[in-house]
Amino acid sequence: MGWNKNKATVLAVLTVVLLLCNSCSVSMGFAPISSIDYNKVKTISIVEFPNRADYVYAPMATQFNQALKDLFTRQTRLRLVDSGGDLEIDGEITGYNQYNESVDASGYASKVKVTMTISVSYINNTNHSEDFENKQFSASQNYELPNLLTDVQDDLITKMVKDLTEQIFNSTVANW
Repeated sequence: MGWNKNKATVLAVLTVVLLLCNSCSVSMGFAPISSIDYNKVKTISIVEFPNRADYVYAPMATQFNQALKDLFTRQTRLRLVDSGGDLEIDGEITGYNQYNESVDASGYASKVKVTMTISVSYINNTNHSEDFENKQFSASQNYELPNLLTDVQDDLITKMVKDLTEQIFNSTVANW
């Protein structure tokens, strides 16, 4: 009788542990974290990045510009101003290209790599040693054929814009 009671207790404890393990999860990732001295830096100005790539997809510039501003306003306490901020970010979209990434047995492309490139200039008016000019940032995504770029580019651009804005954030205010 004592053995059955101990067995039931062990079984109950194991059940609780298993339920806790299944209901808990650990999620790790790299969320942008800023290293801004808010006693000195209070504002940021981000100039609209024009699309100067050879291939122009009109929604790309709008999406990038909005995502960059959103990231800085969400992840920092900086106030966005039109010009003359304590931090100034300026630049342009310099590239939007696609390249054949792999070829299938018939000799035709089977995977295409799409790359978006941004040139950024950054001025920290409280610490000019952090300034940089025309620094290149690039992000790529692949898609499989027979999909057409026009069918997948909105999704690809969303992913590349997220990657690029995080790279710019990390390079400017996260000091990575």
